[in-house]
Amino acid sequence: MTQSSFWQTHTETGGFAELCNGLYQREINLIAKGDYASVQAVQARLQSLPYYITRTAHAMTEVNSQGLSPLQLDSQNASWSAKQSTKLPLSGQETEQERDKVFAWYLQEGICVGLAVPVLLFDHIIIDCIDRIDVDRQRLRTNVGGWFSLVATNSVTQGRDVNKQLLKPNKKIMTSACAGHCWQRNSKQLPIIPSLRELLLSCSINWKNFKKPLPI
Repeated sequence: MTQSSFWQTHTETGGFAELCNGLYQREINLIAKGDYASVQAVQARLQSLPYYITRTAHAMTEVNSQGLSPLQLDSQNASWSAKQSTKLPLSGQETEQERDKVFAWYLQEGICVGLAVPVLLFDHIIIDCIDRIDVDRQRLRTNVGGWFSLVATNSVTQGRDVNKQLLKPNKKIMTSACAGHCWQRNSKQLPIIPSLRELLLSCSINWKNFKKPLPI
């Protein structure tokens, strides 16, 4: 099957149309509630919407049909679903020694700009992406989280923002991020549906090798 025919197959399915409809409803609602500085800003957002919604719906459908993700596709709600753990899945990334291993993972060769990575924000994990790597100062920046030091001395107790933490990707953490799982004092809460950008990034996750993103 050629790429063009594969695209055509997806766009003709009811699931694809349902995904697009769900994404449109969500995004239009967000725009309606948004605080924009000008009419032009709203117009620009609306003009770009068809492209990003179509691209995201196609990517989610393709990833699901090819079995490239362990998550379940919920076309009606335009989201991924998975069983939620009883508490934040931070095991192995909490102590100072464990955090050193997280930093070491990000200092390996092959970590690149554009890589989808998990970031803990308060009580849930988001899918972010690396947009800059500063080798000399041993730090990296993600699009939403901002700068993160990869120096081992930046430990749990030494000036780190406990509400914002760069995590090492693993199956449990990435599943939680993709499905929008959240907790309050380690008590499960209703999921937060990831943003359109996060959903698109979720389709680039290579679940067999988190350092090598899939093309989207």
